[in-house]
Amino acid sequence: MRFSKPEFLKKINKIFKGNAVAVLKKFPANTIDLIVTSPPYADRRKQQYGGPPPDEYVEWFMPFADEFKRVLKPRGSLILNIKEHADGGEREIYVLELILEMRKQGWYWVEDYIWHKMNSFPGKWPNRFRGAWEHCLHFTKEKNFKMYQEAVKVPIGAWAHSRMKKLGPADRVRMKSRTKSGFGRQLTNWIGKRKVYPSNVLYLPTVSTNKNHCAAFPEALPAWFIKLFSKKQDVVLDPFVGCGTTALAAMKLERNFIGVDRSKKYSKLAKAAVRNFSRSLKRRAG
Repeated sequence: MRFSKPEFLKKINKIFKGNAVAVLKKFPANTIDLIVTSPPYADRRKQQYGGPPPDEYVEWFMPFADEFKRVLKPRGSLILNIKEHADGGEREIYVLELILEMRKQGWYWVEDYIWHKMNSFPGKWPNRFRGAWEHCLHFTKEKNFKMYQEAVKVPIGAWAHSRMKKLGPADRVRMKSRTKSGFGRQLTNWIGKRKVYPSNVLYLPTVSTNKNHCAAFPEALPAWFIKLFSKKQDVVLDPFVGCGTTALAAMKLERNFIGVDRSKKYSKLAKAAVRNFSRSLKRRAG
């Protein structure tokens, strides 16, 4: 039986232990503002997650996608942090297959943000180098979705100081691409600006401290998407919450959260992390 809206409101800011499909079936439709999660990757960390084989991954994931689509608000967003691995000298294609299947389900695939892991150890394999990035796939239910781009602006950078000092005549008009692509630029648009919009590449280090989790992502990763696609008091869901990183990021940004994990170990870790942070807030307030 599904929760009523008043019952649902009592369930926010909690961590649930269980399969996300079963847990989310109890939630009313159109109640979540943002989903940020990193699902188990295919054939990775089987002891902790039991990641399905690559050729079964899409079939395994689509029931989750179905529930995500139902509970997400019409203008909400879904962010999937995921990466295919190489096997037998060739990249698996289950991420590409998943994108295509989700589009068939009615999702819009808006963007592929790239998480560049700045502190990856160097490495070499017979036919490739170290993979130092992961996908952060952005899906929405509608083309008109909530997005707060001003919230993630970055410093313009040192290049602007010297480049803007001496502007020639060609810099003061819109310069169209010589390839006639339709793109162009006008440097005067950046005069006096201290912050600009970022690119779709996020330069973030991996987690460097022990989180008691085999695949924790840095808190800065969900925090960036939470700032970009939600506002204060919105509800952020992580259906594979692990040690609770997304929940903590949401709390620190004054959002509500819901976390789900089928693992008893990780759901306990997430609950403890949330409880400890809540206590620290009370100590500061008191």
